[in-house]
Amino acid sequence: MLEQKIEKQLFEQVRKRGGKAYKLTSPGTAGMPDRMVCLPGGHLAFIELKAPGQKPRPLQQARHKQLQQLGQRVYTIDGAHQIEKVLNEIQTT
Repeated sequence: MLEQKIEKQLFEQVRKRGGKAYKLTSPGTAGMPDRMVCLPGGHLAFIELKAPGQKPRPLQQARHKQLQQLGQRVYTIDGAHQIEKVLNEIQTT
């Protein structure tokens, strides 16, 4: 499955939960996660999307660590089967 298909499924599942999955672009700051997911009740997390079996590049891993050090949650999804579990975790913590 292509990364784009996983991203589309994430977008649809977030929408069904009443949330938004904003595409992130940060000029001058490479390696930021692909999406910022905002769910009802003030639940927020950053999502890195990858094709199945792919891992974040070293720069992406560094950005994820920076966000985590600021108390933000960062997830990497490389399969559609992971989406529901990740969204449930975001929404319940």
